Formats: sequence, structure tokens, C-alpha cells
Amino acid sequence: MPGPPSAIAVDAAGPPRRTAPRQRARLAALAVNGLLIFGAVFTLLPLLWMISASLMPAGEALALPLRWLPSRPTLEHYAALFQRLHLGRAFLNSLFLSLAITAVSLFCNAAAGYAFAKLRFKGRDRLFAFLLATLVVPPQVGVLPLFLEIKSLGLVNSRLGVLVAGIATVFGIFLVRQFALSIPDELLDAARVDGASEMRIFVSVVLPILKPILVTLGVFTFLAAWNDFMWPLVVLTDEAKQTLPVALANLSGEHVQDTELMMAGAVITVLPVLLLFFALQKHYVEGILLGSVKE
Repeated sequence: MPGPPSAIAVDAAGPPRRTAPRQRARLAALAVNGLLIFGAVFTLLPLLWMISASLMPAGEALALPLRWLPSRPTLEHYAALFQRLHLGRAFLNSLFLSLAITAVSLFCNAAAGYAFAKLRFKGRDRLFAFLLATLVVPPQVGVLPLFLEIKSLGLVNSRLGVLVAGIATVFGIFLVRQFALSIPDELLDAARVDGASEMRIFVSVVLPILKPILVTLGVFTFLAAWNDFMWPLVVLTDEAKQTLPVALANLSGEHVQDTELMMAGAVITVLPVLLLFFALQKHYVEGILLGSVKE
């Protein structure tokens, strides 16, 4: 008779031991989610204040105590940027150059990355290792040699001179190559057996497979081109051809005390990038995850 009571006691004591790990897991998940929410709010506060300040009347953004919402929302600062200060022209210049650089760079990076991953030629691995070694060189080191090359080609103060610097990047080639390593060789060999040329294979077979990583690389490239300040400043001397970051920098020197106007300019600069990221967020994350292929 002593056996069953002890079994019942064990069974009765069992459930608390099983539920304790679950409770700890829930508490850990709540703690992690709480920290993530706090970090997101902490990160978004400056962005939200920037938008709010751009809608405030002149002088209200620096008034004490600090205001989070405008007392009288107004769009006068946006109107001044586009009508009086001609910021719309710089916006269109940045948009055109960013789209052109992204399109050209994606094609060149995709072609080079595919070649390093799947085509066999003499010195392929050594050349790729040399390209990776250049990643440790600061980009500013190449500004002077690149400018002298642009000058010798007669491309100074031209949009083509800005475009040439972004034709291809080592990071883009590396990213595409790592993704292209996952393409089965049998698929490419079957296309060659059917008589397809290498260009036809690249365009009709490889590019559709590379779509996730190309979307990710396109976001990176567009962001870099849109936010680029140094190279357009060096190459473009005509005010009518200036990009948005250069125009805003010149504007801040003239209107350094006009905080609301500067915040409106910052919103115009940030908003297209945010919209692009949210529109392509799903493909962006997918490309990042699929691009982590190892050889």
C-alpha cells in the first residue's frame, strides 16, 4: 500500500517542475520584446521630432520648454525650400543619379559576381582575393586618383562623372558571388547543352535566380548614392547640377539659425529612403538571409 501514495505525490509534484521552464521562457521573451520596443521608440523619437519641427512656425523648435507638437502646423518651410530655394531641382538630380547608379551598378556587380562564382578563368581566385583586400582601404584614399581620371576623360562637372564612380563595388561583387555559389552547375550545363550562349544564360537563367540578392544590393546601392556627399561635391561645380546632400549643406550655412527649415530639408532627404526600405523590406530581409551562402 505505500507505493501508490508516493507515486501520486510524484505525479502531483511533477507539473510545477514542467511549467517552471515555460514561465521562465515567457518572462525572457517579454523582457526581450520590451527591450526591443524601448529601443525602437528611442530610435524613432528623433525622427518624429524632426517631422514635427518641420511643421512648426519659425522659431518654435528652439523655444523653451521644448515642444513636441507644433502649436500651429504649417507647410511654409516646405514651400520655401521648393519655391524660393529651388530644392526641387536638387531632389530631381539626386533621384536621377541614384536610380542610374543603382541600375548600372546592379548589372555590373551581378555580371562580375556570377563570373567569379561560376566561370573558370586563369587567376580567378587570386583576383577575387585582391578585390577583397581592397575593402580595408578607406574610400577617401581613392578620391584624388579617381578625380584625375575623371578629369582626363573630360567628365568633370557632368552627371556621367558622378555615375562612373559607382559602376561597380567590391562589396556588391562579393555579395552576388556568395549568392551565386548556390546556383546548381547542372542547371547552367543544361542551358549550355541546349545551345545557349553565356550572355543568354546570364540574362535568362542567372538573373531571375539572383533577384532576391539584387533587391538587397539595390537598396544598399540606392542608399549610398542618395546619401553620397563627397563625390558629387568634388565633381559637380555647377549649382544647377548639385545633389540634395550638397544643396542642404550649402543651405545650412546660409540658414543655420532656421531650425524648422533645416528639419524640413532633412525630412525631404530621409522620406524617399524610408519609403523605399518599407516597400522592399520583405525582399531585403530575404536577400540578406539567402546571401549568407558559404562555399
